[in-house]
Amino acid sequence: MGSDAPQIVCRFSTRCKFVSLGEAPEFVGGTLDALRQPLEEGEVRISRAEGTACFPARFTLVLAANPCPCAAAKQVDCSCAPALRRRYLARISGPLLDRIDLKLELSPASRAELRYDLEFAEASRLVAERVLLARERTLKRLGDTPWRSNSEIPGPELRRRFTPPPEAMRAADDALQLGTLSARGLDRVLRVAWTIADLSGRDEPGTDDIGGALALWSGRRP
Repeated sequence: MGSDAPQIVCRFSTRCKFVSLGEAPEFVGGTLDALRQPLEEGEVRISRAEGTACFPARFTLVLAANPCPCAAAKQVDCSCAPALRRRYLARISGPLLDRIDLKLELSPASRAELRYDLEFAEASRLVAERVLLARERTLKRLGDTPWRSNSEIPGPELRRRFTPPPEAMRAADDALQLGTLSARGLDRVLRVAWTIADLSGRDEPGTDDIGGALALWSGRRP
């Protein structure tokens, strides 16, 4: 991985915008952080002496990273010191990670998983149907608003009009008190929790939905 250039894959259409950045820590410092404002505001703003131009930029961003520079296939083969591993992943800044809704640490697939995964995988058709139903629930809930998806709801409106019951929010409130969850992170957690509830056919997020969204935002398993 060390000698290979980072990979940028972009897919844009009128309905779907998807950006995938492979080997994210290999990007030059500041390059990834330039994505913070588009991720937050859904637009790219270019300022020059003559004026400022704004371009719509709502997209799904996927970042991928190896845990260390050597990118050993097996952890036992890794020769990187713990400090080096920490410095490597720290190239992805905290403010950028704060804007990432879902963080997952993937384990190497076992031989059994590679051979038999298709036998247990859910059909894409069923997943698409469930997503369509969730989108319909979201549209119905947001029918009297200018928004059409959970991701479009501004933070202040999200906390004011779409806050789950206090008992469901306990884990998020504790994380805020401890400082492990930021104010921006809270907005991300609430949006994901509403999406989980929509996918499950519930009218509002419950304790498990908030806990699951919090675990996904923090990168820890629930």
